[in-house]
Amino acid sequence: MKSYHIKSFATPLLAFFILHSSFFVFSSCTEQESSMVEFEEDNNLDTPNDTVYSLLGIIQKLQQVADRTQLFGELRGDLVTLTDHASLELQALANFTAGTSSPYNKIADYYAVIQNCNYFLSHADMQLMKRGVKVFEKEYAVIKAYRAWTYMQLALNYGSVPFFTEPLLTENDANPAAFPKYDIRQMADFFIQDLAPLVDTEFPSYGNMSGYPSRRFYIPVRVLLGDFCLWSGRYREAAQYYHDYFTKTGNIHPTTTRSIGWEDQKFERVLDAYRNSFATPSDDEILTIIPLEEEEFNGTVTHLDDVFESTDDNKYYFQATPSPAYKELSRSQRFVVVYADLVTLKADTVSPPEDMVYSSEDFRGDLRLFSCWKTASLTSNSSNISSVYQQFDKLGFDYVILYRLSHVYLRYAEALNRAGFPEAAFFVLKYGLCNDHMDKYMSPAERSAAGDLITFSGYTFTTSNTQGIHSRGSGKANADKSYVIPELASKNDSILWVEDKLVEEMALETAGEGLRFYDLMRIALRRGDPSFLAKKVASRGGTANFDSDLYQTLCNPQKWYLPY
Repeated sequence: MKSYHIKSFATPLLAFFILHSSFFVFSSCTEQESSMVEFEEDNNLDTPNDTVYSLLGIIQKLQQVADRTQLFGELRGDLVTLTDHASLELQALANFTAGTSSPYNKIADYYAVIQNCNYFLSHADMQLMKRGVKVFEKEYAVIKAYRAWTYMQLALNYGSVPFFTEPLLTENDANPAAFPKYDIRQMADFFIQDLAPLVDTEFPSYGNMSGYPSRRFYIPVRVLLGDFCLWSGRYREAAQYYHDYFTKTGNIHPTTTRSIGWEDQKFERVLDAYRNSFATPSDDEILTIIPLEEEEFNGTVTHLDDVFESTDDNKYYFQATPSPAYKELSRSQRFVVVYADLVTLKADTVSPPEDMVYSSEDFRGDLRLFSCWKTASLTSNSSNISSVYQQFDKLGFDYVILYRLSHVYLRYAEALNRAGFPEAAFFVLKYGLCNDHMDKYMSPAERSAAGDLITFSGYTFTTSNTQGIHSRGSGKANADKSYVIPELASKNDSILWVEDKLVEEMALETAGEGLRFYDLMRIALRRGDPSFLAKKVASRGGTANFDSDLYQTLCNPQKWYLPY
């Protein structure tokens, strides 16, 4: 199969896209870094060779926002805290004081992606045929998804932003006052309609690019539609889009049964298959990445390792580490082992005793923290090198993950819950949705009411490839008799209880991946309660270190967004 490397396409057409993607549509005349370069109006895309080059040019612009996508979503949440060695710029992000001069606050880079997408979508000859197939159709779907995702990032990080869908070809065009400002709900309304016709459009295959399958560079349209529906409160539609993504014929996505857990009821040895979820984008757990270079000499690289890990560049002084709040949550989980009683030969369950002494407290409770975050003491002869070494196994060496399968399952559960099906939503956490599990444990009323939203083929979704997400780190959640929805006064109370459990599971499963602040934001907006987000973030120092000043700041939703 033919293999490509992103940096190898030094062609005039790609050079055209790279040059013109430095265009910042809303630049200030005082910004030294911005430049105004006009697109050539007659440079139409009308040959088959234009497709790959155009797409790669846009991917190169996505590289510019890759790291900050993760930093914006994680440092402003409650699951990591900064160390004394964190840069002032990272501290400003975490404290919600970053200004327009912050090196991370470059709205221009997002609009550069959008400008290039708009140019392609306006200039690609969609009637061009080759062997009876529209030449640009597959790239058209990919680039529409890129544009929608980039606008989503703008809305989540900046609030309401200028919105346009045509390329701006002159300085006169680039007048922000000429465009409406869209927030996340307005963008959702636009892009749900824009993307819906593309759900069954196949994406292009270029073999391997930068060492990874090219299909990993694309954002699944159904997943993106589910996200927009989730943000806009269209919960049943969101659940349907996610469900249909999992169950598409010929391309199914069961949860898998990958996990980390104690080997047996003696609690002496841990078996870890969970960390393999992050080993390579070739794995089906990783759905979408932004590919980057291995060396700066070749182009854009990730610097997330210098933030979350000990490296030679930072002299092992990592800048972000699991927060006390995250550790408290992880250690509060009940781990359950199922074993056969030697006397009765019946299956029984057991959990580690409360007074059990561990070699590391990271073994207590849920084990995903232990799986992905490693620290070790070092002996150093130099005071310039840290005596503590940290490794974070969720990071890619030359890519940033945008979507994992578990992300989508958790959002699916969130949508099911708010669509009025808390039992089905909790099933995603406790059992995993497949017919064998539902036949045994789900009430007929819930199964009938949810209908197509939880219909899975008994041949392709089975107990051998489907489990509850909570079982990834807390043992056999399906056998934990205490892990159940309690009897509550109303269905709405059940929905709120399940949603709180989903917020916990999002923390346990996705900590450090750049999703947390947006998850908290979405729940707070849905509940009409800014204090929900404010309390979580202000508590990241642990129950004994509540930051009342930060809490007061974040009770004002306007403080959630970056200035521009």
